[in-house]
Amino acid sequence: MATRLAHLRNIRGSLGDFLVVILIYCHVQAVRPLQPSHLAIAVLLFSGMVEASQAFHLASRLGLEPGNLLHTLLGNTFSLLDIGMYAAGSVTALLLDRLWLNPEGTRPSDPDPMQQAPALPSPAASAPPAPRTVLLVNPFYPKDVNASFGKHVLTPSLALTSLAGATPPGWTVRYWDENLLQGPPPLDPVPQVVGITVHLTFARRAYELAAWFKAHGAIVVLGGLHCLSCPDEVQPHADAIVIGNGVPVWPQLLADLEAGELRPRYHAEYRDYAQDPPPNRSILPRWGFLTPDSLIATQGCHNRCDFCYLATGDARIRYQMRSVDQVVADFAATGAPYGVFIDNNLGSNRPYLRQLCQALAPLRKIWSAAITLDVTDDPDLVREMALAGCTGVFIGFETLTDENLAASGKRSPRAADYARRIALLQAHGIQVNGSFVLGFDQDGPEVFAELADWIEATRLESATFHILTPYPNTPLFRRMQAEGRLLHQDWAHYDTAHAVFRPARMTPQQLEERYAGLYRRLFSVKSIWARRPRQASAVLPYLAMAWLYKRSNGLWRLLIRFRLTHAVWLPLVHATRWRHLRFRDRLRRAGEAPAAAPGLRVLRPRV
Repeated sequence: MATRLAHLRNIRGSLGDFLVVILIYCHVQAVRPLQPSHLAIAVLLFSGMVEASQAFHLASRLGLEPGNLLHTLLGNTFSLLDIGMYAAGSVTALLLDRLWLNPEGTRPSDPDPMQQAPALPSPAASAPPAPRTVLLVNPFYPKDVNASFGKHVLTPSLALTSLAGATPPGWTVRYWDENLLQGPPPLDPVPQVVGITVHLTFARRAYELAAWFKAHGAIVVLGGLHCLSCPDEVQPHADAIVIGNGVPVWPQLLADLEAGELRPRYHAEYRDYAQDPPPNRSILPRWGFLTPDSLIATQGCHNRCDFCYLATGDARIRYQMRSVDQVVADFAATGAPYGVFIDNNLGSNRPYLRQLCQALAPLRKIWSAAITLDVTDDPDLVREMALAGCTGVFIGFETLTDENLAASGKRSPRAADYARRIALLQAHGIQVNGSFVLGFDQDGPEVFAELADWIEATRLESATFHILTPYPNTPLFRRMQAEGRLLHQDWAHYDTAHAVFRPARMTPQQLEERYAGLYRRLFSVKSIWARRPRQASAVLPYLAMAWLYKRSNGLWRLLIRFRLTHAVWLPLVHATRWRHLRFRDRLRRAGEAPAAAPGLRVLRPRV
């Protein structure tokens, strides 16, 4: 019983944290500041969720004024919706705790489903493979416990849905993603062809699946980035491998198989991208992802950073664009309110991006994309993005040190100008998820605290961290191999969460420890609150999203396993879309780009 009470207290603690932030918000924004007696009643009502001593200490520190908490919450429709969604998630966690789950969402005696792949049953006698059936598989990979589990179910694999779209008529196609925690892939019926995507971090699992399916009589085809970088390693595990873009060669591969002429290796260049058929999303379990709309408009990038997989070997992914009409029709056809562009850099061609935004605007949907910071060279283009429904961008800042940028070969604005450009995006209602690489040769132990301070000072809504990782056959890999700095070639640890090389100014252990410490700080209540939006009406939606994304890994395990991911996230997506529609209507009426927030406190990066 004591153990179970501790588990309940852990889950209640998350809701208690959320309540404390609500109280702070009400006071700081002076919407209807709280009276001490009302706070005391709230503490009693939520007894067990907040430590009384901590709450009363908080009350005395705040010096709360007269007001009414209930009116404050009811006075903001979106606040109430967001609070309700978070509370519903917490209640779900409490109910599922009756299954005697521990705070991480697993039974104490069970392996963690986010860290260990599902067991594959021993091959047994089974029916022969069903003719003209294809199973497309995204293998399991362990999740970084420091980061959010939610990002792993953001969108489905576009590579696999694109293969499904290229499959000739007469074939039956199914999809299986082991990361949805539904167990090993199905064998009823045994598919004639199994297509498995291979990345270096889950190459070992892909090979296990390939052997398992071959033992049941299936033909196994492997493709993906690892086939591009290490084809000779991948080849022995498959009946055929595809190097490059598999979509244009997929119909020919299936025709060769039926003719008994399957080749061991197929090469496909990244060209004629606009001729690829649209993806087939009908094969997806719609409950499994935050949105089924993984979209792509362009291929390639104008940068060639030495650590990026796009710099693998002699591969040159030519920058190319689908027609705007194709992209808009693809997004419109799904019916989903939110889409994610998975392009390496949607902003590489600014005239194209402007044209795309103008065509997307009438859909009145919302979307996010990866761009480079130089898009902000043109404030009017940023405005066009906002009017088209862009609510978030993923930007690879990589570092706050210009020497690191130059050494990696990345063309980017100077680090000292980052904050101004971030403020421009935020002023247009576009949240920024900044990506940072840790462990460059100029990085010492001091950069971690400096980076965290800078992120909080610029109010960067979200940050993603990566330990510098020399992907095989990239310039960075070859340089570190020549310098004798690689520690091993266990691809499972080349996941940007482990140090696989000797850094120049710290030990590998220091790099890993400070990487984890950055996530702990940036996912803390204090840091989430420090980075809240300046616009008061956006604060509580931001907090709800931040809690669900950053402080609910135990809950994510349950949402994914019990097929609740899409159901829980969809109301928040609709709320975000409604709020953004009103914002862009105001922006359109204003007729010009809003100014960045005045009085921005900027910590200047090291240059």
